Amino acid sequence: MRHFRSLIGKELESYFGSPMALIFLGIFLIVTLYVFFWVEAFFAGGLAEIRGLFQWMPILLIFLISALTMRQWSEEQRSGTLETLLTLPVSTLALILAKFVAVLLMVCLALALTLPLPITVSNLGNLDWGPVIAGYLATLLLSAAYIAIGLFASSRTDNQIVALMLTVIMGGILYFAGTGTATEFVAPWLAELLRAVGTDSRFQSIQRGVLDARDLLYYATLTGIFLALNFLSIQSIRWSRGHDRVRQRETILVSLVILNLVMANVWMYPLRILRLDVTQQREFSLSSTTRDLLRGLNEPLIIQGFFSERTHPLLGPVVPGIEDMLAEYDIAGGALVNVRVLDPATDPDLELDANKLYGIQPIPFQVAERYETSVRNSYFHVLIRHADQHVVLSTDDLVEIRAERDGSTTITTNTLEYNLTRAIKQVVYGFQSVEAVLESLDEPVKLSLIVTPAFLSDQLALDMETIVETGQELMETTDGLFLFEVVDPDAEDSPYPRDVLIQTYGLPPHPPSVDLIELDTEYYFHLLLEMNNKLHLLFLQGMSVSRATLRDTIDATIQRNSPGFLRTVGLWLPPDLPVQNILGQQLEGLSSWNQLGQALLSEYQVERVDLEAGLVPDHIDVLLLIAPQFVSDRGLFAIDQYLMRGGSTIVAAASHVITPDPLNGNLSLQGTFRNIHDLLAHHGITVGAELVMDLQSTSFPVTVARQVNNLSVNEYRSMDYPFFLDIRADAMAEGHPVVSTLAAVTLNYASPVVLDEAKNAERDTTVLLRSSADSWLVSEIDIQPDFETHPELGFAVAPEAERGSNPLAVAVQGQFTSYFTDRPNPWLESAETETETETEESLGGGEFRVIPVSPDDTRLVVLGSAEFVDDIILDLMSILGQDQAAGNLLLVQNLVDWTQEDAELLSIRARGNTVRVLQPLSNQEQVTVEIMNYFFALLALVIVAAVWRWRSSHQVPLDQQRQQSI
Repeated sequence: MRHFRSLIGKELESYFGSPMALIFLGIFLIVTLYVFFWVEAFFAGGLAEIRGLFQWMPILLIFLISALTMRQWSEEQRSGTLETLLTLPVSTLALILAKFVAVLLMVCLALALTLPLPITVSNLGNLDWGPVIAGYLATLLLSAAYIAIGLFASSRTDNQIVALMLTVIMGGILYFAGTGTATEFVAPWLAELLRAVGTDSRFQSIQRGVLDARDLLYYATLTGIFLALNFLSIQSIRWSRGHDRVRQRETILVSLVILNLVMANVWMYPLRILRLDVTQQREFSLSSTTRDLLRGLNEPLIIQGFFSERTHPLLGPVVPGIEDMLAEYDIAGGALVNVRVLDPATDPDLELDANKLYGIQPIPFQVAERYETSVRNSYFHVLIRHADQHVVLSTDDLVEIRAERDGSTTITTNTLEYNLTRAIKQVVYGFQSVEAVLESLDEPVKLSLIVTPAFLSDQLALDMETIVETGQELMETTDGLFLFEVVDPDAEDSPYPRDVLIQTYGLPPHPPSVDLIELDTEYYFHLLLEMNNKLHLLFLQGMSVSRATLRDTIDATIQRNSPGFLRTVGLWLPPDLPVQNILGQQLEGLSSWNQLGQALLSEYQVERVDLEAGLVPDHIDVLLLIAPQFVSDRGLFAIDQYLMRGGSTIVAAASHVITPDPLNGNLSLQGTFRNIHDLLAHHGITVGAELVMDLQSTSFPVTVARQVNNLSVNEYRSMDYPFFLDIRADAMAEGHPVVSTLAAVTLNYASPVVLDEAKNAERDTTVLLRSSADSWLVSEIDIQPDFETHPELGFAVAPEAERGSNPLAVAVQGQFTSYFTDRPNPWLESAETETETETEESLGGGEFRVIPVSPDDTRLVVLGSAEFVDDIILDLMSILGQDQAAGNLLLVQNLVDWTQEDAELLSIRARGNTVRVLQPLSNQEQVTVEIMNYFFALLALVIVAAVWRWRSSHQVPLDQQRQQSI
């Protein structure tokens, strides 16, 4: 071991004794940082990740390691010291390993000098250190393979330049083999083989944060093979004519070692389960939520991957990752999950079934062939089937396509586990019967009819008989899974006496029935459903209670509150009202919310709600109101009574919406009709009429007029736009599940949302989003910048004394009182009847009376902006490469899940959708950060070289050490 350390020290001394190695390291650092900041455009991307650092490592390492290894054996042969080395009392293997370790230490030094880069990024944003650590590990493994190749090349020649070229060629071939450039023009089986032996394809797998045993074995194999060849090359110098047996024995031994390493890779290649996900949120492994879902299956689940061998060149490398994830589902699901990966093009019967039964058609991809451009039809689908239900996932669900700044296109998997699990939930829970839901629950469901029989009208008495018959029928047909009881709160032994119903559950009695008003006695007629230790109040709407409507209400409540059930979002969008210009011509409205609708449809059932009907259907789980305006009193009544029934409501209550400017057609803002704001103010939530402006803002392409020879030229300029509020994690509610996984959100044209502390004293309130401390309010709104008057920002900036953080989104949970408690019922006022009494009777014996209070767990969310999910705004932010656009849609999805207490879905989505964005920096700050990284990296290299020189000059020679010891 002492000789081994001495050999390593000798090699390191040769490096630091000459400036050549330090020059190579310095060039490597400069090129690496230049590629990161300029070629990969780190600051332009705006993401807190260092993928750009490792993106070019497989290429940069080839040249660095070729320079470090070219002299290792070549110089020994040229100077004649190789024979001397071979006469030392150390083995050939020790000599090879000493040189290998010395070069590897030099590479470790080079990589250590790049550590200030991820440290800098972590200070600028929420960096995930898992992929960073995996990236450095992948770099070391790849470096070990390149070093082994370089040592072998150096052992075959006494010319350093030749050794360098051989290393570059062999390393380049291995790198090129795994790229799409090589696999695009070969047969599918050969493309798969090339990706298996390519260093770059293996490197990307580890670098993304997945430590796969197959990849680790691959790099160990590559290193072992070339070290074995190096051993054979050096040993050949020892051979003489009388050592034929030694030559044969060592050749056979090396051949067996290489063969065993290759066969180990062949044996390991099908094994997809031996891997470790080191990402912060375990994005590439199954969550406990998915595993619990698979373990709870009652019937077999079939997952079939349909992938053609000949597909688009960019999709081919993605398929193994999808297959790995499907294998995880197969293992986690056990016998009830059957996963197969097939190519329908090779089986006519399979292709016919895919087309006829599931509507799966091949996707046409335009591919640049070797001599021409052609269209290649291939399958890229995943079929998920459970019982008689199925869902098909295609490219939009499985992959994410990103256009890079250099014009190239990259394709990666798109939150794969989330999309697969969501589809499984759709087929398992979204369409199952109530009986199946009841069987999956741990405890029976109990329906209680809280009624005072002595004080009911004739119609309510008939309704009571219908409810009792239906409840008893359900008890008989569900084998004890459903219980029913009739409870009189006035009875002596009642489990729900009047005072308990009022004080504990917030259920006051109804006013006297119409035909018994002379008794002046309030009555109870409530349905309570107890499920999972929670009580749910059922509201029966309509002329009278029928068994069908009652069963529908019970079924909807049970399904809605069962775990994993597919939620229904009731979406209200403002009408598209045209705007007239100064010539009287109609301009089409700008606002649309198609992207929001698509994002919701990917996870929920979405129905457009007609508020003018005066009623939100019972099966609506969440009511989502986007820029509610032009809402009649009947529409407000529908919103109010839905909230009183305990319905979760999300209101994007914008005070202003974008519209075409009638004068020039540019963007302008128009104030909204604010009657919805009166309803919100009744509940203690005030949406201001002002807009919030903030110095912490995102960019916006603004039209700027420039004078050229008395002509006005319009040009676009990307500028920080103070109406686009850039909200980061420090301005979000800490620990709240809605925003805990969001790195940034942009609220556009937002108004302040203020909570009335007195009205919300008994409720649980949370300010979800705030503007920064550098924000202020404006009443006179002009969204077009004026750079002549305000050249820096385009707008007047309020003095510091007028600035401060403003609440922008709030969540309130608790009991609410009806807005129409002391207001006329719009149903009664608009009815064309002679008396209110006749109207009430025609509406079902008082069933449409105002519900005065809501359950105590009702949830209401109010945001001060609706434009943050407007298509035109999302498109503009996406054009500028801002990932906050994705965060805006994710915020709405998180709100829907939170209102339904679906924390599991929140956790799955967060694993693949966390947007890690950088802190906002000025151009000068960006330049400073870049220069400091260059400076500290090179300074650290100089310090290391100086310390080594000092150490060498003060080190006592070995002979002097021996004399001193004597």
